[in-house]
Amino acid sequence: MNTIEAITSRRNIKQFKADAIDKEKVIAWLEAASYSPNHRMTEPWQLAFVGPETRAELNHKTDFGGAPLVVLMTSKGSALPVEKEENAYAVACFAQSFMLAAHSEGAGTFWSSLAAAPKMREILGIPDEDVVIGIFGVGYPEEVPPAKPRTSIQDKLFELP
Repeated sequence: MNTIEAITSRRNIKQFKADAIDKEKVIAWLEAASYSPNHRMTEPWQLAFVGPETRAELNHKTDFGGAPLVVLMTSKGSALPVEKEENAYAVACFAQSFMLAAHSEGAGTFWSSLAAAPKMREILGIPDEDVVIGIFGVGYPEEVPPAKPRTSIQDKLFELP
């Protein structure tokens, strides 16, 4: 699969097979994602595997589609607003790179913003200054949904003088 195929065929997976996923593979995908762009090499990503007790306490409506593994991604906060934003953008790039790495090996991911809610931040022990990027179910897709229509990029592209 080439890069464009990986980007255009990756989907947010809603239901996962019960098959376990090798944590070492997931760590390899996270390592690959660490090559994502980040301003001044701050490497602002912070990651946690969410264990069964915490996962039960989160009480996600679909339990992350039954994903065998759940990963939390946050971004380091900063007293400088511009640095806090730069960090969050870098971790969003990290998340996309991680999802593409998983997809390239036949796995799937489910990106949820659940962890950003105040109660969930408390359960997960996320400091106020940090930015929640997402909480990700990871596993092998039960089904890969079809692509939804996209607006033509030509409708969003303009030239500055």
